[in-house]
Amino acid sequence: MISRLGLLISRAFRSVMPDPFVLAVVLTFATIALALLLTPTPFPKVIDAWSSDLGIWSLLKFAMQMSLILVTGYALATSPPVARLTRRLAQLPTTGANAAALVAVLATTTGVLNWGLGLIVGAVAAREVGAAMHRKGISVHYPLLAAAGYLGLMVWHGGFSGTAPLKVTRAADIAEIFGATPPISAIPLDRTLFSPMNLFITGGLLILLPLIMAALAPRDAVAIQRAESFGISDNDGVVASAEPTGGGDDRKPLLPRLLEDTPWISWALVLLIAIWAWRYYFPGDRPSGIRELTPDTVNLTMLGFGLLLHRTPMSYVRAVERAAKGAAGIILQFPLYAGIMGIMGATGLTALFATSLAAIGTGGTLPLTTFFSAAVVNIFVPSGGGQWAIQGPIAMHSAIAAGIDPAKMVMAVAYGDQLTNMLQPFWALPLLAITKVQARDIVGYTAVAMLAGAAWIALGLLLF
Repeated sequence: MISRLGLLISRAFRSVMPDPFVLAVVLTFATIALALLLTPTPFPKVIDAWSSDLGIWSLLKFAMQMSLILVTGYALATSPPVARLTRRLAQLPTTGANAAALVAVLATTTGVLNWGLGLIVGAVAAREVGAAMHRKGISVHYPLLAAAGYLGLMVWHGGFSGTAPLKVTRAADIAEIFGATPPISAIPLDRTLFSPMNLFITGGLLILLPLIMAALAPRDAVAIQRAESFGISDNDGVVASAEPTGGGDDRKPLLPRLLEDTPWISWALVLLIAIWAWRYYFPGDRPSGIRELTPDTVNLTMLGFGLLLHRTPMSYVRAVERAAKGAAGIILQFPLYAGIMGIMGATGLTALFATSLAAIGTGGTLPLTTFFSAAVVNIFVPSGGGQWAIQGPIAMHSAIAAGIDPAKMVMAVAYGDQLTNMLQPFWALPLLAITKVQARDIVGYTAVAMLAGAAWIALGLLLF
């Protein structure tokens, strides 16, 4: 029954889902229309909000941070040791159901560590498992594998690269969002990411989502789309491209070639990063920096691990060059979503959406209604940082007024933001490039996972 439901929803979405860039353009005009209809803002002011420094160009720094999370995650995921491990694990499944479950396990567990790493590991795992199943002659529905590979984006905000919890660990970051008189003080990670509530919710998702993917595996052979129908051959190229290729360009002089192909250059930079990491994570005279992680510290840590596992400078450079193609969607679409964010913030549309939904709840259910409002806002502003900049102040002021722990409201916004990633294909762009599927092929299955995850998260918010 569940597998038939997944096929039905998948077919429905395939018939209506446009390219993610087209969707971003459509959402831009939809946001303009809503601003004109629901707020007193005149059209010229809406255009000014869209085109200003607080609009379309407001997320350039954040776009670079997100691009680096993607690039460093890709480079680490495709490093020879990690890639070889992924290929070995891809040989384990014996049925379509446990193949989908394995990909989901890999995507979600690595997604908790770092969303960029989880996205790329999930994509590579989906492609590798699809190719391995083809070699074995086992029928497996390849779009379901790709959907399972995207599930890291449904747990990431409860993990170590979650923007909202990372943005409230330092007074400076709080002041950046809330101004000179913020309603809250710094919130350490042991009240957000390491809280019993988040351990229950995120830990439960790590178990629930693979089970959902296994249950969605089609039993009807006619409905199964195998990997080869998407151009995935027996000898998949993702892991192969991660293997060392030997020397550099023989036309170069000897000294540049020696420098480019020696691990000592990479190791020197790794040593520098290791010294920083030791002082940051194990300072001795103050709390560990792990309680105050930021996107920048996460990126520097990922850079160090990637350089270490790739060994030579040029191996890492080639991995980054491949990863940069996946960042094209961020570069092209992030300004459009920043413009949407600018319109919604300047016209009061976001506050209207969030407060209207939050007003439905009483003090006890306010985190739940905030969670659902964040899920709606994420469809229009699929940026954890952008959404926190808009909805964070509303959530924190509401928490103080209702006497609710601000840390719980931080996580309510985080859970809503990650939930509707399963409908919003923006962050799936690198995965789509690696797996060679279209957004319309996977969104039906991710929608089912979203519904199951929403029920679990809602339960956790009510219990704690």
